[in-house]
Amino acid sequence: MKVIKQNVPMVDSLKEHLQNKELVPFLQQHLDEADKYNTPKFQRFTDTDMMVWFLHHQSNIDRKKDRSDRTIREYEKELSLFVEQLVQYANDINLDIDNIIEGSLFKSLQTRHLRRYQEWLVSRSPYVLKNKKYSPATIERKTTIIKSFFSFLYKEGYINEPIHFGLKKATVRLDERPNRDLGPQEVEFILDAFKDSKHFIMFSIVYVLVTTGIRNEEFCKLQVKDLKKDTILGGYYLDVLGKGNKRRHVPLKSKVIDSIKMFRNVRGISHNETAEPSAPLFCTNSGKHYSPSYLSQYVSKEINKMYIERKGENIKVTPHYFRHAFAIISRLNQVDVHDIKRSLGHERLETTEIYLTKVFEKENHAIHSWKPGSLGEYI
Repeated sequence: MKVIKQNVPMVDSLKEHLQNKELVPFLQQHLDEADKYNTPKFQRFTDTDMMVWFLHHQSNIDRKKDRSDRTIREYEKELSLFVEQLVQYANDINLDIDNIIEGSLFKSLQTRHLRRYQEWLVSRSPYVLKNKKYSPATIERKTTIIKSFFSFLYKEGYINEPIHFGLKKATVRLDERPNRDLGPQEVEFILDAFKDSKHFIMFSIVYVLVTTGIRNEEFCKLQVKDLKKDTILGGYYLDVLGKGNKRRHVPLKSKVIDSIKMFRNVRGISHNETAEPSAPLFCTNSGKHYSPSYLSQYVSKEINKMYIERKGENIKVTPHYFRHAFAIISRLNQVDVHDIKRSLGHERLETTEIYLTKVFEKENHAIHSWKPGSLGEYI
């Protein structure tokens, strides 16, 4: 497989290269020239050019409706890792490529190569050999990104065959999804524990997450100006920027507003009336926005520490668990599933239903239809 390493100079600093949005105008110029002179569209593009174009070119006139920055970063990470592994472990994957076509790895791949890579990934990759196993959700995510990229290459005519069909389906069954269910009693326990210990930072974070159902990333992006007065119903709401750069209004209970003020008091920052509008609504002790990864680690660490102290248990609870808790508590309060879907900002009802699988199972259990006396005096 030396031919791959010699002819495809795309591994060194690949991640850094893929993050270079400044290349997009130059690539657009190549496309314009191809259009002007009626030459093949991507004739002057390399494999890395195609990756940059796939990740960063603007397909919608409104930039806000394209992929979010978070999604782009996720695609960058997975695609760069995919290429690095193809090159580094070519022999182990069995990439039986005799010649690199036009200096392009992507043009040289065939259906069997993607299938072999996927099989290698789940059975013999370094991560797996360390006695670990990719979760079904991770395999699904990796497969979706790679399939999306090679489907793009085929539709644009950069490669001649739809080799993405070589990837096997990686659908996650409901019973394979991690259990993220927190009911009202468990959430109350967490809130009480942080309130009793006067850990008002964690109390406020959990309180806002569970009463709004917003995503980790949405919480981290919130600015002071996103907390707004509701001139229709009264009170306040959060103007939340969600997935796909779509906004939704999330009403706040009065006690939640109090917890936000308490958070800012503990941090020693001004109340919203005098604060800089673009400043973080929730900030770290250095005054900066939380990053999604840091917030997730911080919440997990503090909750686990509290559970060890109070129950002697190790437990993993991330911010996303409280999004599930919002859905569960809403359903227990007889909220229609379509209203829960809209409140969470879900695109598909099926996603919301996944959050509520166990609630539905219990709601629809046959025992609830037993009439008094069905088992004599015992029912």
